Amino acid sequence: MNDTLLPDPAVHVAGAQEIAPDLLVIPNRGTPLVPNIGIIGGTRAVLVVDTGMGTANAEQVLALASEVAKGRRLYLTTTHFHPEHAFGAHVFDGRATYLANRAQADDLRTKGPGYLEMFRGLGASVADRLDGNVRVPAPDVVYDHGYDLDLGDRTVRLRPTGQGHTKGDQVIEVPDAGTLFTGDLAETGQFAIFPWFPPYDTDVSGIGWLAVTERLAAHGHRTVVPGHGAVGGPQVLADVRDYLRELRDETWRRRDSAMDENEIVAEVRTLLIERHPEWVGQEWIEKGVGCLCTEHPA
Repeated sequence: MNDTLLPDPAVHVAGAQEIAPDLLVIPNRGTPLVPNIGIIGGTRAVLVVDTGMGTANAEQVLALASEVAKGRRLYLTTTHFHPEHAFGAHVFDGRATYLANRAQADDLRTKGPGYLEMFRGLGASVADRLDGNVRVPAPDVVYDHGYDLDLGDRTVRLRPTGQGHTKGDQVIEVPDAGTLFTGDLAETGQFAIFPWFPPYDTDVSGIGWLAVTERLAAHGHRTVVPGHGAVGGPQVLADVRDYLRELRDETWRRRDSAMDENEIVAEVRTLLIERHPEWVGQEWIEKGVGCLCTEHPA
């Protein structure tokens, strides 16, 4: 991947949209390596969900959140450890309390430095965002089984999901608004992002990810905010669930017939692009096949 393929991963806070009372989403506008970012308010406090990549992006997010908060206490959480979601958290030091689930905190500590260097190698626009001021963050509050955050007349549920897109995924639920922030467990208009980079990182699990989306889809949230792509309804999770089933079934059918992995990749890639011609991120199909070729039914 080189810089000519990657636009500047800039967060544009001016595009923030109120999707429910005191609940804003800063949309990613279809820009690679820019997440959807949430700002969730209660009567006493405000929670920010994800930061964008690097100091300048996070400074904009913090400024908007502070403006929205109007003196209310600030909290921050991140959906998982990947740089565009969490590598702006250092900007919030001393300004907000950073909460994260233990598996994500472990990912930040053990894999964060490697991902910082890897992302800096993706091209000049990304390297500029991850300049020398950026460091791998450390949460202030770490929890094992979830965290109910009382913002004042609104409780937000932070829930680890178990292994899927990463070991440390968590979702953020706003029950009174029927809203779920999924991080990269769900995207819209995109093939599922499989960070399958053997031998350096093989923590993504297609089987685990499918099980997570099956559970989440069963809850029927009215509004789903994916990691990337347009905000939608319950169909967002249903589409990811159905795609992961397709990917699993088509991969395993060929693997079990003793087909060579390169042949599996070629056939499954062609088939899935034919079924989803409008989706971006076709390069992730091969990664998904590679991952699922190593996995077996429970």
